[in-house]
Amino acid sequence: MTRKFIALCAATSVLALSGCAATTSLANNTSEPAVAATPAVEAPRPNILLILFDDMGYGQLGITGHSIIKTPNIDALAREGMIFSNGYAGSTVCSPSRISLMTGRDASRLSSTANTVSLQKGDRTMAHVLGDAGYTTALFGKFGIGTTFGETDPMTMGFQQWKGLLHNIQAHRQFPMFLFENNKMVPVPENRAGARDGYAQRLFTDDALEFLDTQDGSKPFFAFVSYTSPHSEMAAPEEFVAPYRGKFPETPYNGLAGPTPASQFPDYYPLAIDEPNAVQAGMIAALDSYVGELVAKLEAQGLKDNTLIIITSDNGPHSEGGGDPIGIAAGGPYRGGKRDLTEGGIHMPFLATWPSVIRSGRVEDEPVIFADLLPTLGALAGRPDAAEAMGANGVSLAKLLMREDAELPERMLYWAFSRQLGDPNSGVIGVTQQAGRIGKWKAIRVEKDAPVELYDLSKDPGEANDVSAQNPAIAADFAARFDAEIVEQARYAK
Repeated sequence: MTRKFIALCAATSVLALSGCAATTSLANNTSEPAVAATPAVEAPRPNILLILFDDMGYGQLGITGHSIIKTPNIDALAREGMIFSNGYAGSTVCSPSRISLMTGRDASRLSSTANTVSLQKGDRTMAHVLGDAGYTTALFGKFGIGTTFGETDPMTMGFQQWKGLLHNIQAHRQFPMFLFENNKMVPVPENRAGARDGYAQRLFTDDALEFLDTQDGSKPFFAFVSYTSPHSEMAAPEEFVAPYRGKFPETPYNGLAGPTPASQFPDYYPLAIDEPNAVQAGMIAALDSYVGELVAKLEAQGLKDNTLIIITSDNGPHSEGGGDPIGIAAGGPYRGGKRDLTEGGIHMPFLATWPSVIRSGRVEDEPVIFADLLPTLGALAGRPDAAEAMGANGVSLAKLLMREDAELPERMLYWAFSRQLGDPNSGVIGVTQQAGRIGKWKAIRVEKDAPVELYDLSKDPGEANDVSAQNPAIAADFAARFDAEIVEQARYAK
């Protein structure tokens, strides 16, 4: 593939919601910029700060073109480093996406592709790889992919310290009554007896700041800050919500209030919200503020120059608890959201900064996926063979980060999502939808015997026009690949 250094509004990497003006500041001009001096492939082992948002859509950042939501700290990081304009989550729902991130395995090598999947006893993660390479490893926030102590909990899975929420259900509460600290449950006094003063994202940030405050550069660290918003429960401190009140069309969410409960999950999200879109915008503004604090701490510690910061989201935007992804333009230019394998469900914001290595203002259009991160971080940490030994099938992006002329091997990015009991939004229980991308081509099969839908993303990033009839050989090739992936995944099913 020919490497393209493109302005953000190019057809193959639509980043803005409203034309080029919102994002052209990332590039000096709209022509192909001169390639900067290529840094050596060998580089000092970086510190790693991985920041993961929960259900944030592609279009919910200023840098990806939102016309209302302001994210100056994240935007600044993107301009200081690079955007993967074709960056993808591991799945369209939380658990398989996060397991793919942690293990370097795509959907074909997971024990299940439903949202009920968890890590398995004996699995190894990027925390193991980095810990074995001499890194201090720490998790702050949501784990959600293993709850059996001694088998799949965060510390068994390679984190030397952690503080946060263990289970996905717990992680849906913005004002938790307790957290886990190194596998021990500790109360949150600010939220005792129904009080709502200890905002989860603030707590996670404070713990991460305390960790960073102890880092002096004598030993590399891997800090995974795993936020639980803007997923429902929809709530944020009023200081962040207030600027957005009255800025969106709103349909109040009544939860269990009023004569008729809300139509979606009122027992699960019972509190009424008068302006849910403003609240969700405030949740994102709060995250941006907290990211700014983390970066400021790295600067204060003298660590930012050799810290690789990666920011992304686990899947597309949700509609629970009053969420309105269409009303808030959460998916940007892409169709669908959480639980869909259209671009809106899996195409994510994907940013990386590493000031000593990655030049500012870089836009990389090579398609990449969550499974690539473990091989990448292993290679940067001096453990390039660890991923293969673990059964990972992502590819390392290390050379791509350090050399703008580097190329990845041609491959198919692959996703699958199995619908599940207890989730009324998932559709028919037991049906698995599949998707794949090779170059500009994206294919979707909504169930095993269904015809393959085919889209040319270079011309149709919104996946509005199925061109399978005009390209039968390409559609047939994807169908054969999907059949093979079902066979492959059956080898790993538990």
